[in-house]
Amino acid sequence: MSALINIGYLVASVLFIIGLKGLTHPRTAVRGNLLGAVGMLLAVLLTLTNQRIISYEWIILGLIIGGAIGAALAIKIEMTSMPELVAVFNGFGGIASVLVAGAALLENTLGPEVPMMQLTIAIAASGLIGAVTFWGSLVAFGKLKGLIGDNAILFGGQQIINAALAAAVLALSCWVVIDPANGVAFWLLVGVASVLGVLLVIPVGGADMPVVVALLNSYSGLAAAATGFVLSNNVLIITGSLVGASGLILTQIMCKAMNRSLTNVLFGVLAPVGDGGPTADEVYGGKVKSTSPEEVAMLFETARRVCIIPGYGMAVSQAQHPVASLAALLESRGTTVEYGVHPVAGRMPGHMNVLLAEADVPYEALRDMDETNEDIDQVDIALVIGANDVVNPVARTDPNSAIAGMPIIDVDKAKTVVVIKRSLSPGFAGIPNPLFSLDNSLMLFGDGKKAVLDMIAALKDS
Repeated sequence: MSALINIGYLVASVLFIIGLKGLTHPRTAVRGNLLGAVGMLLAVLLTLTNQRIISYEWIILGLIIGGAIGAALAIKIEMTSMPELVAVFNGFGGIASVLVAGAALLENTLGPEVPMMQLTIAIAASGLIGAVTFWGSLVAFGKLKGLIGDNAILFGGQQIINAALAAAVLALSCWVVIDPANGVAFWLLVGVASVLGVLLVIPVGGADMPVVVALLNSYSGLAAAATGFVLSNNVLIITGSLVGASGLILTQIMCKAMNRSLTNVLFGVLAPVGDGGPTADEVYGGKVKSTSPEEVAMLFETARRVCIIPGYGMAVSQAQHPVASLAALLESRGTTVEYGVHPVAGRMPGHMNVLLAEADVPYEALRDMDETNEDIDQVDIALVIGANDVVNPVARTDPNSAIAGMPIIDVDKAKTVVVIKRSLSPGFAGIPNPLFSLDNSLMLFGDGKKAVLDMIAALKDS
């Protein structure tokens, strides 16, 4: 029976790998997600056949409660709130690892034999990584949801405290391994790791939240892999390792896209900020040109090629459906419409892709940052909707800027730039954006969704 279960686990692992590969492209993402779900269902069913399971009553109750919560979240959560949901999911994975490790420690220490070294090391790793993941994810959720200010929270001696806590959790982990019969050591480890998880995330501002979400996802996978060793469950080890490795790779990609140091993110250190730079008055004073939906509609009348650059403002205003309608209207008039998607626009890796997919935007119309920049100078109108830092040209021009070196979409090189934004307030980086005051830029102030709807109405009336 054990051999058959392991063969089934191998099949489930293959489905996870194929599904993960499918998630790398929007066109195959739905199929990849389905294959992953099938693999998880197979893994759960095989685990339920394990002879070590004594009673199914609590398992069935947990399935009912968890399934109901999951279904309710899937139905009610808006696509714009997906980053918060992902943060919560990461946290759930972390706390599950902590509880399983604690239960395994209790079960083994009550028995006549001392747990094996591998088991105790895995229990310590599950408790440490799981607690950091859970509390770090809660902080990330609070920042994304607005329950906690998304600005960096800093205080004196922060890194010294973090270093001391890191040393403490390592010492407590050794204590758990050396003296597994002492349950106090494990829960002290969980407590100190929880504090460390909070302190590692609070100094991270909203601009770096996509990186943190990816990193916490990696942590949840590593915690699951450690739990797999605790339970001697092969499929949990494999899938946890896959999630941990892929999450770390994604984190590195996000760091590169945002010009951040992976080491700094791992240890909760903010990237160095600029020297202050010019003030908003110096950048914008007397140079910003405001426009109206009617004027933008007139520009669209003669435009042959339009590139839409979505940002977090589109998510906040839930403007993805009107944006898709605007694109369809322009295309019906012979205009070529494409989307320039920055990899870290929004607050989660792929945030804009998810929103545009919800609005049934064709995959072929989506272009990544490098593809967009190749010929952005041939675009008649670059329509920026709620994006700020990812289109700020100072990333190229000012080596002392807080976003110096960050890859951006070069919308300033388009023939005309129309920026839809509520105000001239800075983005997450907290610096003014000279794009808004360039000679070829027009500012359409207002809510993203309403502005796009007004442009659609103006186009239809023209």
